[in-house]
Amino acid sequence: MTFAMMPPRDQLVTIMKRIYDNGMTTLSGGNLSIKDPNGDIWITPAGVDKGALTPEDIICTRADGTTVGPHRPSSELPFHRAIYVRRPDINAVVHAHPPALVSFSIVREVPDTRIIPQVNRVCGRVGYAPYALTGSEQLGASIAATFAKGHDAIILENHGVATVGNDLLDAFQRLETLEFCARMLIAARKLGDVQMLEDVELDTFNRRQVELDEFVPDHHSSHERELRQQMTKTLHRAVQRHLMMSTAGVISVRLDAESFLITPTGVDRGTVVNDDMVLIREGQREQGKHPSRSVLLHQAIYAHHPEIHCIMTAQCPAVTAYAIADVHFNSHTIPESYILLRNVPKMPFDRFYNDLEAVAKGVAMHTPVTIVENDCVLVVGTDLLNAFDRLEVAEYSARSLIDASSLGPVISIADEEIRELDVAFNLSAASQ
Repeated sequence: MTFAMMPPRDQLVTIMKRIYDNGMTTLSGGNLSIKDPNGDIWITPAGVDKGALTPEDIICTRADGTTVGPHRPSSELPFHRAIYVRRPDINAVVHAHPPALVSFSIVREVPDTRIIPQVNRVCGRVGYAPYALTGSEQLGASIAATFAKGHDAIILENHGVATVGNDLLDAFQRLETLEFCARMLIAARKLGDVQMLEDVELDTFNRRQVELDEFVPDHHSSHERELRQQMTKTLHRAVQRHLMMSTAGVISVRLDAESFLITPTGVDRGTVVNDDMVLIREGQREQGKHPSRSVLLHQAIYAHHPEIHCIMTAQCPAVTAYAIADVHFNSHTIPESYILLRNVPKMPFDRFYNDLEAVAKGVAMHTPVTIVENDCVLVVGTDLLNAFDRLEVAEYSARSLIDASSLGPVISIADEEIRELDVAFNLSAASQ
């Protein structure tokens, strides 16, 4: 069953579980709601463990003010109701207390989404609502008035965050994406000055479209079906490990000399299924499916590098902090980091979007990880597991580097020790 066809009760439980499991709220914090076309509001209950919510716990508040369900509706119902009145185009509201966004709320600052294009596209310009008593009509009026200005995500002063959407999945994705943004900003500020994108650069991303001819596959081999399943599991794992957002992150895997599989555009990474993967063959896309907008880059990399069998791009919070801060990523910290990542170059944003051939030629197995300014980390590997390992190591290495900055100066492995690693693990040969 697709998410859109789930009953409201099941949708609310599913999304609350994702919010809780991803560490974006506590068992007593946060509330979600869905508005039906008839005016009914389905909302999470007050005083029920958010980590153990069931469909039977969900409350329906009728348009006439009566409630149906075994519990009291959330104490924040007034602000949900006020939002729906001021924004009739909205059908879902999410309120939670993700740690990074709470940090912004308690210093009374709004995160700037112009750090990477995907965050800006999903969240837009973030609003700000002044403090008012939790559960009060005054809080509802303050929040609704801010949403009425056209914002789809707002910071609640000394409280948390609220996001809205056309449906509950849309609102959740906005929450998750903004939390990733907040994490990146906090990490990047520890490193140095943060670089923002200009409007012309954001437009470059927003205008990117890919038109490929279609073809109808005559069959799907066992190998292809196995790769589809592996890609699905890896995507889910990447979301669960906070390496990818549900709105961003691309994986492709080479199938043979003429074809590869790639993730679709516009599909939630946490709920993607095997059949969602898009087969690309000789420059054509599988009929009825829409590949990632970066498909031409992946195609060019595979054409230039027959030794590469998997490509990933992601916005992992810690390593992407290096993409938005003017600081070099040091992989000479522990043997695993250097062995898996090698030396990590940084690529200009404009080149990544305007010169695919230069990007494709610059990627290689001796530089398997590249940080793209104000965008992502690009990883290649000999297979899916190898590329995912590099992605994880890049993120964990970045976390260690950022945390180490509060302890003292980072001391790198000496050049002689790097040369020993090159010999011991045959890394020099790999670069030839």
